[in-house]
Amino acid sequence: MSSGGLEFLHNPSSVAVIGASDDPDKIGGRPIAFMQRFGYQGTIMPVNPSRATVQGLTAYPDVASLPSVPDAVIVALPGQAAVDAVDACAALGVKGGVVMASGFGETGRADDLARQQDLVARANSRGMRLVGPNSQGLANFGTGTILSFSTMFVEQEPLDGPIAIVSQSGAMASVPYGLLRRRGLGVRYVHGTGNDADLGVGDLAEAVLHDPDIRLVLLYLEDIRDPRALERAAALALERDVPIVAMMGGRSADGRRAASSHTGALANEQRVVDAFLARTGIWRARSLAGMVDTAALYLQDWRPRGRRLAIVSNSGAICVLGADAAADNDLELSTFAGETTEALATVLPAFATKANPVDITAALLTDSSLFSKVLPILAGDPEVDAAFIGIPVSGKGYDFPRFAADTAEFARRDNKPVVVAVPQETVAAEFRARGLVVFDDEATALTALGQYLHHRDLMANALANGPLHTRRPVSGQTEVLSEAAALSVLRDAGIPTVEVAVCSTAEEARAAFERFGDVPVAVKGCPNEATHKSELGLVRLGLTTVDAVADAADDLLRTMDALGLEAEGVLVSPMVSGITEGLIGAHVDPVFGPVVLVGAGGKYVEALDDVQALIPPFSAADARAAIGRLRIAPLLAGVRGEPPTDIEAWVSATLALSRLILADPAIQSVDVNPLMVGAAEGESAFGALAVDAVVERIA
Repeated sequence: MSSGGLEFLHNPSSVAVIGASDDPDKIGGRPIAFMQRFGYQGTIMPVNPSRATVQGLTAYPDVASLPSVPDAVIVALPGQAAVDAVDACAALGVKGGVVMASGFGETGRADDLARQQDLVARANSRGMRLVGPNSQGLANFGTGTILSFSTMFVEQEPLDGPIAIVSQSGAMASVPYGLLRRRGLGVRYVHGTGNDADLGVGDLAEAVLHDPDIRLVLLYLEDIRDPRALERAAALALERDVPIVAMMGGRSADGRRAASSHTGALANEQRVVDAFLARTGIWRARSLAGMVDTAALYLQDWRPRGRRLAIVSNSGAICVLGADAAADNDLELSTFAGETTEALATVLPAFATKANPVDITAALLTDSSLFSKVLPILAGDPEVDAAFIGIPVSGKGYDFPRFAADTAEFARRDNKPVVVAVPQETVAAEFRARGLVVFDDEATALTALGQYLHHRDLMANALANGPLHTRRPVSGQTEVLSEAAALSVLRDAGIPTVEVAVCSTAEEARAAFERFGDVPVAVKGCPNEATHKSELGLVRLGLTTVDAVADAADDLLRTMDALGLEAEGVLVSPMVSGITEGLIGAHVDPVFGPVVLVGAGGKYVEALDDVQALIPPFSAADARAAIGRLRIAPLLAGVRGEPPTDIEAWVSATLALSRLILADPAIQSVDVNPLMVGAAEGESAFGALAVDAVVERIA
């Protein structure tokens, strides 16, 4: 197995345990006991100045007394003693270590953070890499290298397998491990990274992905402070077709405060985190169930082609509940081909349902061959991408081993995803023995299947979109462009804008009004750097006479002068009334780089907070999907006789803004609110127009 440059932590030839304990239940004793129990083949060197032997092994009083330089060390000492031990190990030439001590950056205290920085600096200055501090440790059950003190390894006997867990929390490394083992699944890596002061979640995820036997990676995150490392891991996962499922704490304000006190994490903006994970092909699970319930599905050799689902049960109620659960998880019920329906009619009783869902009914009790007759018919239907089999009632009198064999043959025939719900354990065991993925109920089964299929789509989309842009904010003084200059930048980028006239006098404003054809206009002050014109009283809307326009221009010019604002003059532009007031925006995030926003616009934008984030580059389909996730999305199709909104024009403007923020390194942020979006057809079909804009760029 290969571990991507971290072999010294995953498969070291020797390990020193500094702060070793003779008690196998102590933090300094458990790693020794685990390695002896779980087959570690290298040399274990306990360091304890008070004992000649530790757990039957020769002990050494200090690092300098070790007979050879270990590949890896475990530091189970507190505070400054841990720093001094790392310093001694680095001087000796140790390649890597796990620091278990707490009381460092996670406390939030300046002196503790400084000690953490000193710890890392001492190690890195001599080429030593660290996991932690505040780390539960690393475990590799493929080699028996257990540099961890997790209690869960005592409670749940390890079994090597194709799953890796990497977590910023020790508990959230152990708990998924325990739940997976209870489900009979093997786990090779169980890593708790702690404070991520040196090697972090992304680094260790990338390392485990270099192991060709790993087929699923589970992550627990409390922040993303090194997105580049996580991007590299995600890119390798896509290259290898290995799914990554991540659960991230801190979605609520209270959760973010707890995360900060737990690992010293910095709160990332959650909508940007969601966009980043989706863009890299990582599925964000909202609960432990999303991590562990779906694990067995990811380990199948399926080749999913879509999300059209067939449901088969011997219960009408399960057919109904299954259809509901499918809808809840955005799975489409297949419409069977005509020949499929005809074939079903020849094998099912007259009173059984031949459409989807297929209710075999209680006739299964008297005719155990019904599954073997129905499933091959469905397997041959090109409209069926996946299947759910629900058997709520079986057992004595039913030939359920045959049902299991028939279902397994159906699953094997075309590598179609199949999930089964069987509440009776004796019956479920027959299905599991055939390699099928079995759940207790239809809701859990179809939630897991929905996640699996949507995640596969997400991975394919991330692969198609290619690598992310690595640009970061540019240091230097910035300037906010005037509205006229901002609109000019947008026009040059291919974003349609409202026509404007910059007027330095009331007479010029009169002439602009007449040139626009006496239509209602807006007159706005155009100061060089003021962005909130409404709050400054610099906006007049819906003016319909030449005198009103001239008076407004005069008033605004005097107001800006009184406020001491340097200005180009006033802007006069035709009033634009769209079907929808949207917004588009972009900024360079200090962590994630360029981010594009799309959402509901207008004066209530802050109150509504109806915005989706995208990480460029992205496709038109991605932008369209983001608009479709807005809370206002149901209104965009047109209600009560209104025409539908021109979503494609909105998408086009979003893509143009994406290209702009990627292409111009001087631009730091762009806000377009409102983006007036017209109707998709008819009299008000004018596309999308930026009618107000703010652009911040490096001066």
